[in-house]
Amino acid sequence: MTQHADLTPRQAWERLESDPAAVLVDVRTQAEWSFVGLPDITSLGKQVVAIEWTTFPDGTPNPHFLEQLRAALPTEDAPTLFLCRSGARSSAATAAATAAGYTQAINISEGFEGDLDEHGHRAVNGWKQADLPWRQG
Repeated sequence: MTQHADLTPRQAWERLESDPAAVLVDVRTQAEWSFVGLPDITSLGKQVVAIEWTTFPDGTPNPHFLEQLRAALPTEDAPTLFLCRSGARSSAATAAATAAGYTQAINISEGFEGDLDEHGHRAVNGWKQADLPWRQG
């Protein structure tokens, strides 16, 4: 049975912590990983799998996304949690992975930086606002 679900960043952390098979796939761009930061799941004995959904700077879809996903995660049954900036690209990546046979593809709603506040700042929710481990640079 195919599962396509959404978890908050805190729920995603708990899933990564409690399930040894769970994997975190960050689908943002190289620029975002370098300049904004990456989740730090090393305390869980895990590493983030970084695969661009779209490319920087033009934003075109990564034509090799599924090929790169299969190379990084050859099993389609592992809980695979997808993360982007605010949840949109990761939702698309989750849908693509589900369509490609990944049975536990899960979107992390809110993303790494979260939704915009009334001033246009990403300070409402998300991985960073949930005070989950991350690193920059």
